[in-house]
Amino acid sequence: MTNPFVSKTVFITGADGFIGSHLTKQLVSLGSRVRALVYYNSWNEIGWLKDLDKETLASVEIFYGDIRDIERVRSGVSGCEYVFHLSSLIAIPYSYQASRSYIDTNVSGALNVLHACLSSDSLHRLLHVSTSEVYGTAQQVPISESHPLVGQSPYSASKIAADKLVESFFLSFGLPVTTARPFNTFGPRQTARAVIPTIASQLLSNCDYLQLGALSPTRDFNYVLDTVHGMLALASCDDAVGQVVNIGTGIEWSIKDTAHLLMRLTGVHVDIRCNNERLRPERSEVNRLIADTRLLTSLTDWKPTFTFEQGLRETVSWIEDHLSLFNPSSYVR
Repeated sequence: MTNPFVSKTVFITGADGFIGSHLTKQLVSLGSRVRALVYYNSWNEIGWLKDLDKETLASVEIFYGDIRDIERVRSGVSGCEYVFHLSSLIAIPYSYQASRSYIDTNVSGALNVLHACLSSDSLHRLLHVSTSEVYGTAQQVPISESHPLVGQSPYSASKIAADKLVESFFLSFGLPVTTARPFNTFGPRQTARAVIPTIASQLLSNCDYLQLGALSPTRDFNYVLDTVHGMLALASCDDAVGQVVNIGTGIEWSIKDTAHLLMRLTGVHVDIRCNNERLRPERSEVNRLIADTRLLTSLTDWKPTFTFEQGLRETVSWIEDHLSLFNPSSYVR
């Protein structure tokens, strides 16, 4: 199959994040010229891009800026054929406390990217990255792209708003954009804001018991490299323009079952205790997420290459090597 990304200039917002760093590495390996938007800070930190090997990192143009700065976003998009928009505030618990910052980053930031892409004379495709959280608790399963959108947290509400802005720019201006909706991505470089690293790092720290929130919710977990490959498949698919497309496995795992599987993989078996501080407000908890992936598989030849257990093994190995980065006593799911 022809590689559409070779020798192309690609702008990635959120490149310094968990998924963005994996996407950056993959695009470099495909021969792209990657311009990586990194949130400016006075320490010149580059987030998870620092985890890339030196040869890969040397091929990346580090582009400091802020997604909320339209002039800087326009500069980043300029001259690029592909734009992957991943930059977002994502921690759901924090969105209850600082909802305005989610609007500023997730909604206004997306609008900046859309305007920058609309004024570009080089753009071939924009891939906007959404989240399965926009569906809320499943009203029917599996969840197709036509499922109602429900803002069960300020975070999900901000992502719904961003998705609708994307839709409007396609319908109003013909912008060549696709919205990808990954279900729960996990893997190396994910922090303890997410449940799998929360569980694994506690177990690897030889905890006396696991501290978790609700155990009954189910999630459609996707290993990060499979998510990245899904994004690349959609960005290179002409028939996906103007569409919203799920990326998922179609398999659901409860938090409780995930914890027991991680106990088996780590060899650490302990009791699970509910910590009320880790519970979402009752009507804000998303109880069930499972993807309908028929649209993705009809548009592309994508399919998962990692089983859940294989992905967990890779994740556990990485966390074990980076355990000093985790503080199990402070986790919030």
